[in-house]
Amino acid sequence: MLSSAAAYRAVTSCTLRRAVRSAGTRSFASCSSSSSTDGQGSTNLATLCGLAAALAVGGSVYSSNKMMDRTRCSAMDPKLEGTFSPTLYKRRTTERSLASKNTSVESSVQEVVENEVAKENVPIAASPDAAQSDEETQRANEERLEKIVQREKKHAGGLKIFSGNGNMALAADIAKILGVNLGKATVGKFADGEVNIMIHENVRGKDVYIVQPTGPPVNNNLMELLLMVSTLNRASARRVTVVIPYYGYARQDRKMQARVPISAADVARLLEAMGVDRVVAVDLHCGQIQGFFGPRVPVDNLDGGVVGINYFGNKDLHNPVVVSPDAGGVYRAKKFKEGLAYKFDMNDIGLAMIIKQRARAGSVDRMDLVGEVKDCDCIIVDDMIDTAGTLCKAAEVLKEFGARRVFAFASHGLLSGPGNDRIAHSAMEECVILDTIPSSPQRKANEKLTELSVAPLLAQTIFNIHAKKSISALFR
Repeated sequence: MLSSAAAYRAVTSCTLRRAVRSAGTRSFASCSSSSSTDGQGSTNLATLCGLAAALAVGGSVYSSNKMMDRTRCSAMDPKLEGTFSPTLYKRRTTERSLASKNTSVESSVQEVVENEVAKENVPIAASPDAAQSDEETQRANEERLEKIVQREKKHAGGLKIFSGNGNMALAADIAKILGVNLGKATVGKFADGEVNIMIHENVRGKDVYIVQPTGPPVNNNLMELLLMVSTLNRASARRVTVVIPYYGYARQDRKMQARVPISAADVARLLEAMGVDRVVAVDLHCGQIQGFFGPRVPVDNLDGGVVGINYFGNKDLHNPVVVSPDAGGVYRAKKFKEGLAYKFDMNDIGLAMIIKQRARAGSVDRMDLVGEVKDCDCIIVDDMIDTAGTLCKAAEVLKEFGARRVFAFASHGLLSGPGNDRIAHSAMEECVILDTIPSSPQRKANEKLTELSVAPLLAQTIFNIHAKKSISALFR
């Protein structure tokens, strides 16, 4: 019979540890079962062997690194040495546990599927036709999910577009191009003439864009814009951007004489005071108006001329000449000329300028031409047409100097007072404007007046701002 001291030496022996490790559990179990039936001597021997195997297994699982360092033994067989590696043991244990978990998860999923199929009375073993129908159903579900995701991106992606009464048709076109619905809001008046604003949608945390030109009636549209900005800020909108296709009061950008306001700057301060975050305008009368806003309110002055360039570039022009109606618009006319030359390879475009002397506001006393326009198709480029007095007189001057045909392009067609009639009876071949100001039946009846849409340009600008993309890339 093996003594207890010999058994202890066998336990501490490295060779015995490796030998009994694989059979440790079985030995320990056998000792437990045999202790009740065998004699006392065999019981002691089996018990000691079982204890030795259990100690070996426990040591290799929980403290194999310490035991290896303490015994200073190394296995001759690399496989046995790998068995004692704690990293390899942990990896194998993890793989076994994951495999068992995956098996249990797969069985659970299978049970759920079988239960659902059983509820719907659908056989699990389907025929090829049934499998094909399942594939079609899955494809239909995927397409439906894609549509839902796209809809959520549009409607829950944080983009909201609202409009006042300034130009509802333009705002609707912009929303249609962007693929979103125009925001629901009440913009009306009370019985006493006060502006009534009410937003009927949740705008908390949203990026809101207000499309509102401050054209005629200027004061009503401006007050609607200010109160809409205030309302949306009080409704916890994350960012409020105002899209002003036509910036009212823009012509009062400096003091021409004593005791007059700088109204363009005052409008900018009003918008800032209401908490506007960004301003998008089309062809400001003076580029320096951007400086009337503080550095925390960036201003994007879009060039509406790109829309006119695409229109006139497709016309059959003979010796085209771009004409500026005054000295202040030479830069605008030059950009228009360069755009035509770059996009349509018109390298023979000329540039001319008309110097006008005003007797008073809205009345021109004399005009002088700088440049050659004889036997040329002239395009008068300006930012706005108010009463059209200056424009019609400039067309007559160009005709007197031998111009072949006279066209006109302006971003803002106010056409105040007799403006529409003057264009209809002028020497111009065609007058092209943008729809920054709402149209009217009188304009549509004018055969010499052509109206282009600025909605694609504004929609692309709004998208680029919302997606944090470049805006200047639109004008390259």
